[in-house]
Amino acid sequence: MKTYKKAGVNIPAGDELVRRIRDKVRSTFSRGVLADIGAFAAFYDGKFRGVRQPVLVSSVDGVGTKLKVAFMMKKHDTVGQDLVNHCVNDIAVCGAQPLFFLDYFATGKLSPSITESVVKGMVKACKENSCSLIGGETAEMPGFYHEHEYDVAGMIVGVAEKKTLFNEKRVKAGDSLIGLPSTGLHTNGYSLARAVLFERYKVDNYVEELGTTLGAALLTIHRSYLQAIMTVKHFAETHAFAHITGGGLVANVSRVVPKGLTVNIDWQRWERPAVFKLIQKCGNVPEDDMRRTFNLGVGLVIVTSQRGTDKVMDTLRQHGEAPFVIGSVVKK
Repeated sequence: MKTYKKAGVNIPAGDELVRRIRDKVRSTFSRGVLADIGAFAAFYDGKFRGVRQPVLVSSVDGVGTKLKVAFMMKKHDTVGQDLVNHCVNDIAVCGAQPLFFLDYFATGKLSPSITESVVKGMVKACKENSCSLIGGETAEMPGFYHEHEYDVAGMIVGVAEKKTLFNEKRVKAGDSLIGLPSTGLHTNGYSLARAVLFERYKVDNYVEELGTTLGAALLTIHRSYLQAIMTVKHFAETHAFAHITGGGLVANVSRVVPKGLTVNIDWQRWERPAVFKLIQKCGNVPEDDMRRTFNLGVGLVIVTSQRGTDKVMDTLRQHGEAPFVIGSVVKK
């Protein structure tokens, strides 16, 4: 006799997961959340106090092969934070404030404890970003994933005042590029990093250059820049923001630069974190590849007027940031 459970899908495990995460997820709910866990869809109140012309801003992303490091480390409580923070950054650079987040978690055989750890990370990051985790999908797909492996993706929705949205129209020749430090690779470049570093090291090897184990360095959480962005976004001197993800600095900053202009980056203006130096040394990776693949220590770029550079940097420092000028916008 064949049953769904014998085919590899364990419905009681799914029920157990919901029991484990229900209160954690509810703890992220804001006043705008109108439905409890278990409904067929999530509901969010469409009234946005103080916003005259609301624009909904959305983004979707994953964590990529950073998950492979989490599997090797058997540590699952950070990738959920990575996922939320990455999505938050993508809408925050457009000028949006996060409202709610939804996730998709797929695995071959559901482990309530592993999935709970991932969701706990999402809950932590949602709280830190004042964002509600209002829905999700857990898919158990036998034979599709290796044992104890999974994939996770997230979708975020935020709101912005239409007239305050950031776009390339504000950016002018002569504008300054201010960088804020990354915490490491964030969620990009792991296919190259793993190919290089795991030829020489094991995940639990202590690496002197890093001051920690390789696995711990690679699992460093992708930070959120929401508060830094909100601190300076209302300044007239602030023209644009760029979240530095896949493609590196030039490709991502160019997304907010109008036609006829380009970016001039001085690559010697900051010290690259040790993990990038290690990758380049161990793999003999060409400099062009490093620049196209990694953030190289700069996770956010703020484009400001030349006149307003000092004002923006001073404000950021007062809020605990460590900004540095990395270049400028110039005519092609």
